[in-house]
Amino acid sequence: MKKNAKLKFILFGLLAISAIVLCSLNPILQDPNYHFFSDQNSCLTIPNCWNVLSNLPFFIVGIYGLISIKSKDNIIAYRLFFIGVSLVAFGSGYYHLHPSNQTLVWDRLPMTIAFMGLFSVVLSEFINKNIGKKALLPLLLFGIVSILYWVFYEDLRLYILVQFYPIIAIPIILLFYKSKNHSIFGYWLLIICYGLAKVFEYFDTEIHQTLNIISGHSLKHIAAALGIYLWIRSLQRTIS
Repeated sequence: MKKNAKLKFILFGLLAISAIVLCSLNPILQDPNYHFFSDQNSCLTIPNCWNVLSNLPFFIVGIYGLISIKSKDNIIAYRLFFIGVSLVAFGSGYYHLHPSNQTLVWDRLPMTIAFMGLFSVVLSEFINKNIGKKALLPLLLFGIVSILYWVFYEDLRLYILVQFYPIIAIPIILLFYKSKNHSIFGYWLLIICYGLAKVFEYFDTEIHQTLNIISGHSLKHIAAALGIYLWIRSLQRTIS
């Protein structure tokens, strides 16, 4: 079996194992404590002010990406990613105004669009251009279905698969495949910033108690947006 075939087998196997494990679990409910963030201070009449306003960078980098990146093979996937990122600013901002399962839907839906767009981009750039393009619609539909499944059945298993499988698969792809179009450095910066964002999210309260002026969750938004900006800048250097 050739190297590329083995890697594709590993990726499909990882997906199958992840799906089987999740299906074997009981339905995963949304933890109601998730909505209780450390920083609940209001300012400028805005409740949970910094958790709301810290979403603004998503809109900025999303629009910046739409304007900057115009000449890529799988351009629709790039545009969907940047549109999803821009909409996160509104969806996540709306959620943080009044945190609940009902408003969380509008946070997770654009994030899912962005995740699926990015995964299609990675498939196109590093494995096969046609595979990435053909996978975009099924990925997008599956992402939307995962949100609807959670809404109607109160079960997060599909959403967990949609969110975390790409985060596992993308580093594997970056390690073993090469892109003819650009460096992988920007992708690694994106992954590092995403990982940092998850650390900020986990230590939301501890960071808020230490810094006082800002919480870990607000820093999560900023770190994730920074990763996207650095990725865009890396793409620009390869285009020019």
